[in-house]
Amino acid sequence: MHIKKQAAERHTLSILVDNEAGILARIAGMFTSRGYNIESLTVADVTENHAVSRITIVTKATPEVIEQIIHQLDRLIPVHSVNDLSAKGPHVEREMALVKVAGTGDHRIEALRLAEVYRARVVDATISSFIFEVTGTTDKIDTFVGLMREVGLLEVARTGVAAISRGKELT
Repeated sequence: MHIKKQAAERHTLSILVDNEAGILARIAGMFTSRGYNIESLTVADVTENHAVSRITIVTKATPEVIEQIIHQLDRLIPVHSVNDLSAKGPHVEREMALVKVAGTGDHRIEALRLAEVYRARVVDATISSFIFEVTGTTDKIDTFVGLMREVGLLEVARTGVAAISRGKELT
């Protein structure tokens, strides 16, 4: 008898929580204690009175493990809701990166040309380097960073994924 093992899939989870000290540590600890990896994590206040924050987590796991993660998160007291945006359907994901690139001569010209193609903005420049700001999907950021490696990549800082469902439904 051969048991077919399910492959891990990328999932984006949107978690609404009370904006209180320690909740992020509790959620990260829940992932760590069970051996789940967090690929991306962002947190932001989302209400006018600063009472609720949205935590967006990107992780890879089988559907069964994702279901376990959601149930475990739902049991935490300050958690209002957990939504698997990947499973719910159409949603928008964006990430921002600051990309520092060294370059003179042809490398400098090529870096500027590639930045234009990827709609990256120059946010700082010196005689020998640039810092680009680029936003988009994780794949777009990965591709841009890979191309910049060829022309003089020095450093990258990334925000992590921010995501929200499309349409009128709240997440």
